[in-house]
Amino acid sequence: MLHEPMTFWLLLGAVAILSLSVGSFLNVVIHRIPIMLEREWESIRTDTDPGHTFNLATPASRCPVCNHQIRWFENIPVFSYLFLGGKCSSCKTKISLRYPAIETATALIGCGLFYHFGPTWHTAALIGFSWILLCLIFIDIDHQLLPDNLTLPLLWLGLLVNTQGLFTSLENAVWGAVVGYLSLWSVYWAFKLLTGKEGMGYGDFKLLAALGAWAGAAQLPLIILLSSLVGAVFGIAMMLFKKHDHQQPLPFGPYLAVAGWIALLWGDIITGHYLQFAGF
Repeated sequence: MLHEPMTFWLLLGAVAILSLSVGSFLNVVIHRIPIMLEREWESIRTDTDPGHTFNLATPASRCPVCNHQIRWFENIPVFSYLFLGGKCSSCKTKISLRYPAIETATALIGCGLFYHFGPTWHTAALIGFSWILLCLIFIDIDHQLLPDNLTLPLLWLGLLVNTQGLFTSLENAVWGAVVGYLSLWSVYWAFKLLTGKEGMGYGDFKLLAALGAWAGAAQLPLIILLSSLVGAVFGIAMMLFKKHDHQQPLPFGPYLAVAGWIALLWGDIITGHYLQFAGF
């Protein structure tokens, strides 16, 4: 059935539509989860009720400048942005290009994985994994925060899918989660004891634990190496072009996320080529 060209392209089109819709939701997640956490922390600190409900569903999306409630036809992924000319229909304030960019990236990831791997549980798991990482990347860029309500479900999902051995054995997944957490936890405390400063946040430990739960303990050295190399290159480039203050810490989560995604898809191939090159 899947070898019929028409059937394949119809399924791919369905994945594209679903992915664009999910991309629109991911924009909500990226924007609202940090606000939800801040309101929760503030209510605990002051022992007060935060007031009106604020979650991923309520209130309805509005323009942050004029408070215009966004209607359904103004919220169609990518197409509404193009139709409105990238501006609010009421006050004409520019809408960030990042919104359609995230929707497009979500669709490209979903379609690319489906095209390469086909309609399998393996593909569905990879797509979900990728979408959660996309949220974590942008939240960490914006707020230097990796929320527990994303990293912990990602960890449990990794263990769950590997009960079926989708990416590694359950034993390797459990050890991947344990070693992933403890490796960065150890680095954190060693750095703090030597310098008196915090080199990274606890969210990084949990993210690497989640990546270990998906890819297994054997992929952790590759993930750490790739993330460190990319982070070092990007950080040096930012300082050379004077776009970043060297006193201000750079979020490490995006580099971990990208490295974990690469390792899950191509880790065995990369490791195999390296061992062959090294003569092992």
